[in-house]
Amino acid sequence: MVKKIAYIFPGQGAQFVGMGKDLYETCPASREIFDKADKILGFSLTKLCFEGPAEKLSSTANSQPAILAASIACLKAIEASFPELKPSAVLGLSLGEYSALVAANSLEFSDAIRLVYSRGRFMEEASKQNPGRMASVLGLDKKIIEEVCRRSGAEIANLNCPGQIVISAKNEAMDKAALLAAEKGAKRVIMLDVSGPFHSSLMSEASLKLKQALADVKFAA
Repeated sequence: MVKKIAYIFPGQGAQFVGMGKDLYETCPASREIFDKADKILGFSLTKLCFEGPAEKLSSTANSQPAILAASIACLKAIEASFPELKPSAVLGLSLGEYSALVAANSLEFSDAIRLVYSRGRFMEEASKQNPGRMASVLGLDKKIIEEVCRRSGAEIANLNCPGQIVISAKNEAMDKAALLAAEKGAKRVIMLDVSGPFHSSLMSEASLKLKQALADVKFAA
């Protein structure tokens, strides 16, 4: 029986100082990805990934291209070491969708790195206008979290799996939502390592700007 494999690429919150450094030092194909990103963006994304600081790396304008570059560097290392591996499917969470498109040969890496850098800047601008956070709520049903959102002003952002739902809100609304979720019996409310209230209506202006940027990019079938 032939086993099928899939590649799943992460979104924001997966970044950490030092990511990709081992690949850069040991795999020429991975090194080429980081070097290419630096050249396209006009600054050393590589240094930021390897040396931080963490606060700067976690800014959405930086974390998005950084995670994309690290993800594709991982992909290139796998392809170099295991050329026989051919995924039957590729997918990603949020930002990870861009990595998946590159892996599927539907989007050129050069276009993807420009796009996610713009996406990050658009989202950072929207976050400055609407400061907020995201949180993962563990152990509550969707209906209860919907009630929490109605009472607090938060919004459901991601339905990760039963018992793990991510919410997004402005800072004051998030504080209220976290308290309400705890009162309703949430096992934990974990604030995510992201710099804004993403996947919510607070990003509407950013989505309009991204739509314009996407109009100039070619995607392969």
